[in-house]
Amino acid sequence: EEIMSDTKESKSGPHYTQKYKLVGHEEAISSVKFSPDGKWLASASADKKIKIWNPFDGKLESTLEGHTGGISDISWSFDSRYLCSGSDDTTIKIWDVPRAEVVKTLTGHSMYVFCVNFNPASNQIVSGSYDEQVRIWDVKTGQCLKVLPAHSDPVCSVSFNRDGSLIVSCSFDGLCRIWDTQSGQCLKTIIDDENNPAVSFVKFSPNAKFILAATLDSKLRLWDYSTGQCLKTYRGHVNERYCIFSTFSVTGGKYIVSGSEDCKIYIWDLQSRNIVQTLEGHTDTVLAVACHPSQNIIASGAIQNDKTVRIWTDNS
Repeated sequence: EEIMSDTKESKSGPHYTQKYKLVGHEEAISSVKFSPDGKWLASASADKKIKIWNPFDGKLESTLEGHTGGISDISWSFDSRYLCSGSDDTTIKIWDVPRAEVVKTLTGHSMYVFCVNFNPASNQIVSGSYDEQVRIWDVKTGQCLKVLPAHSDPVCSVSFNRDGSLIVSCSFDGLCRIWDTQSGQCLKTIIDDENNPAVSFVKFSPNAKFILAATLDSKLRLWDYSTGQCLKTYRGHVNERYCIFSTFSVTGGKYIVSGSEDCKIYIWDLQSRNIVQTLEGHTDTVLAVACHPSQNIIASGAIQNDKTVRIWTDNS
C-alpha cells in the first residue's frame, strides 16, 4: 500500500541548505505554516505576534497583533486568505491576512489553547487545550459546535483528515483518538501498549490512511489507523520535553521531517526509515517545521535562545 499520493522517488536523497534566517520575533517560535497557495509563510510566537513572510525573498510582509498571551499554533484556511491562531489567552482568533485584522475571536476554552486547525473546506476549526477538551467551531458564526471530552491531560495536537470527516487528537495521557467530526463520537483509540509515552504531536498522512504521531520517548511512529497497527518507527532525533511538529515532505522524494531538542532538523526516508539529512544552524530546540506545498522548501522555528525562523531549500 503506497503511503503517499503519486510522487516521484528521489534516488539521490535531499540536499537542503539554509537560504534565509528570518529575525524579528522577540520570544520562542511556536509554529510555522506555509499558506496552501505557497505564497506566504506564517510564524507564531510566545511574543503574542504572528508574522507573515515572503518565503522566496525572506522579507517580512506584515505582523498580526491582538492576542494578550503567547501563541502556540496557527493554521491557514484553504484559500490562503485567513489564519486561525490559538493562544495562552484562552482564545482562538481568525485573521483576515491581507487586511491584517481580526475577523472573529472564539471563546470557550478555560485554559491555554495549544493547537488549532482549519478543516479543508475551511468552514470549521478544531482546537485543543490544556483544559483537556477538543472543540469544533463554526467559522462563519464563531459558535462552538461541539465540545469533546477528549483526554485526561492537555491536548497537544488536533487535525482533520483530507475530507474533514475525521479528527485526530493526541495528549500527554498517551492516547491518539480518532473522532467523527459530524457526530463527535470517538471511533478509535490508538495506544502504544508497551510504555504508553505522552503523545506530543499527531497528523494524518496526505492520503489520510495513516497517522504520524510523535511521542516524548524520542520516536515518531506511523500508524495504520484502520487496523491500529504501527507500521514504521523513526528515531535518532531528541524529543523528551517539547511538543515538536513533524510533517510529510512530498515535493521531492517521500520523507518525514521533524524538529529536535538538539537544535537540528531531521529528515528520514519514509519507507526505509533511514535518516537521509540533518539540518544544522538553529541554536536552540527546533519546535516548528513545515514543508512548502509544491516546492522543495522547509521552514523551521526555534525557541528562546534562538527566536529565528529559517528557510531551507533543496535546489538539487
